[in-house]
Amino acid sequence: MWFILFWIMFMVVSFAIGGFFMFRKFLKRLPKEDGKSDMDWEEYYVNQTKNLWNPEEKILLEELVSPVPELFRDVARQKIAGKIGELALKEKAKTINQELVIRGYIMATPKRDHKFLIKKLNEMNIDIKPYQHLF
Repeated sequence: MWFILFWIMFMVVSFAIGGFFMFRKFLKRLPKEDGKSDMDWEEYYVNQTKNLWNPEEKILLEELVSPVPELFRDVARQKIAGKIGELALKEKAKTINQELVIRGYIMATPKRDHKFLIKKLNEMNIDIKPYQHLF
């Protein structure tokens, strides 16, 4: 009897957690007023700036997303690369440099994760004073 009750509770909780993440993904795919969703814009910015990335900046991006759990790393990388691409296009940058990568990373990271971000930047010996206004 207790096993059945435990199993029912486990299944309900599992479905609730899975449904929550699926619903969030669904909301990101809904088109906005301009006809494109958040994910469409991320893909657009990444595709438009694909040729602006240097190997050093790609390595830096990989290093910055390394603390993210592997399950969510691809999503985080896409979101951060989209924000970096957006900044590069707005500023008409010729190439994506370290400063753009760090600014885009800070802006794309949720505020609740900024303490982990600051820790990672300190581990990499990157001065965060020029970026303090973004936190």
